[in-house]
Amino acid sequence: MPRVRFLPRNVIVEFDPARLPYRRHGKPGSILDVALNFDVGLEHACGGNCACTTCHVIVREGAENLSPMEDDETDRIGQAEGVTLHSRLGCQAVVTGDVVVEIPE
Repeated sequence: MPRVRFLPRNVIVEFDPARLPYRRHGKPGSILDVALNFDVGLEHACGGNCACTTCHVIVREGAENLSPMEDDETDRIGQAEGVTLHSRLGCQAVVTGDVVVEIPE
């Protein structure tokens, strides 16, 4: 079962992707979807539609355990405040294994 560690709060959640209820924000099983299911605060002004950058996260470990970045996310991520080479949009990055992500302030 994948685990997601959310920094800076150091909240670790483990989940079964087949049993995770889909909250209709972002892609099913995305970092945003996981965060909402476990009451981890991750902003998402556009409702997880890849139309803003409020769900921007920085992947600290496990980038290989996320879905590849698609064109829509690539186009949008450059507009995020504090973007790094390890930035992703939480609504688009689907978790497939263990990851550590930082939610910027």
